[in-house]
Amino acid sequence: MVVYGNTQGIKKKSVTGLEKIYRRKVPPDRIISQELARYLTELSSEINRQLGVLITRGGTVSHVIVGDAGSIFLPELSAYPLGKKYLRGLRFVHTHLKNEPLTHDDLTDLALLRFDYIAAIGIRDALPDRFYTAHLTANIGDKPYEINPAVNFYNDTIDFLAHIGAIEEEMGRQRPQAADSAAEKAIIIAVSQAPKHEIEEALDELQELCASSGIATVDRVIQRPKEINPRYLLGAGRLRDLIIDALAKGATLLVFNENLTPSQSLAIAELTEIKVIDRTALILDIFARRAMSRDGKVQVELAQLKYRLPRLTGKGTAMSRLTGGIGGRGPGEMKLEIDRRRVRDRINILEKELEKLSMARKQRRARRSNSTLPIVSIVGYTNAGKSTLLNNLTESAAFVEDKMFATLDTSTRRLRFPEERDVIITDTVGFIKDLPRDLITAFKATLEELEDADTLIHLVDASNQRFEQHIQSVETILKDLGIDSKPTLLVFNKTDKIHEDELEGILRRYGAVGISAINPSTFGALLETLKERVFGRRHHQEAEGTDEV
Repeated sequence: MVVYGNTQGIKKKSVTGLEKIYRRKVPPDRIISQELARYLTELSSEINRQLGVLITRGGTVSHVIVGDAGSIFLPELSAYPLGKKYLRGLRFVHTHLKNEPLTHDDLTDLALLRFDYIAAIGIRDALPDRFYTAHLTANIGDKPYEINPAVNFYNDTIDFLAHIGAIEEEMGRQRPQAADSAAEKAIIIAVSQAPKHEIEEALDELQELCASSGIATVDRVIQRPKEINPRYLLGAGRLRDLIIDALAKGATLLVFNENLTPSQSLAIAELTEIKVIDRTALILDIFARRAMSRDGKVQVELAQLKYRLPRLTGKGTAMSRLTGGIGGRGPGEMKLEIDRRRVRDRINILEKELEKLSMARKQRRARRSNSTLPIVSIVGYTNAGKSTLLNNLTESAAFVEDKMFATLDTSTRRLRFPEERDVIITDTVGFIKDLPRDLITAFKATLEELEDADTLIHLVDASNQRFEQHIQSVETILKDLGIDSKPTLLVFNKTDKIHEDELEGILRRYGAVGISAINPSTFGALLETLKERVFGRRHHQEAEGTDEV
């Protein structure tokens, strides 16, 4: 069958006539030929249903679609993906039985599906009468399309290819451009009932996460609904408007700050070909890019698979638009179950490998404990400067980059004090607010390193306006890991970026030490306090142990 839509109740002769439309060609400079238009209007009048065709720029009919008396349902267009193109390369022409203009649904389809043109042929006495057309424009605003004046069908003089070429050229000039044209372009979205300043701060962080993943942010959207929509987070109409705006701006990605449920991810994906991800998926992507050690890679893959398993529905944009029935069941479900089983099998393999790696870590930790050297672990919010501090304290070269989650793998170095006394110092993965549960679980084995620490250095970026929330987030995760009772030294980093009076107030308020990790000359107070905390406490503990004996 080459006809899309419900043909039930249509005479076989008419269906055969619809199939013949595929043999028609349209001159590339015309929206539709007069011959094909007359053929469509005659058949449409005969069966009393809207008929439509999708036509490529080369003038080939790619789809013939049967609707009902007042509307038409468009098929899946996966064979003609939009990708990063401005327009899809297809025009949609259909009949209107009552000779009426383009409807709101027609214009929404134009904007959502990025057709080159949408046209409605009004029917009168089974022949073409009024011709209603609209096309997208380079304007980014409330109406990204232009409705042309209605004309008598036979008086249409639009040079289709020339007009489309001019539109695309203008779109290329007007669209926001990322510094790297190859980068993904995202609109980041927050749907929350929290105070606006908190939502803005959350989007600031989400934008930083996007930058860490090589994604250019082209727009930010805040929605504060009275009630959160359980299906789409925000209303379906608002979501469609957002998608239309995203397409007009050339976005290839929608990034939600909220963690979407599997059903929400599916429902939103059904409305658009733009990729849809949430905060957890973005963080997982960053971790996957940055993991270098075998430990890190296994933990990240395990977290990714656990995140994806409940989202394996077998229904993306393509499957969701099938009408079901024969061809829509059976093999697809079987393939889905095969995929799920493979994922579960892979999870089991990774969990066993993680257990082996964990045993190896425990052995290394035992050897380290037997060395009797004190252990200091650096913890803190992502991008606080932990690796830079480790490098400059120990004159080493752990990987450093001014991005969130630049370091995922634990680094261990030896720090020597002037009195020939050494400590082992470790750098751990950075924390973040609402760190995905699967990631905490996957990285728990790595974070077990913190259990052996005599002292924690909680490093805070003093220049970040959200440092108070960062401190709270780190303390919450330490509590979740059961190590919040460890002796902790609060250290404010990047003090060179804030005013001296402001710094003095912060240090006094928190009883903390201030440093600039890029400048070892600022480490005096840190080293002195650290020495007292580590060796003073250890000496006291040893003395207490002697008394007991």
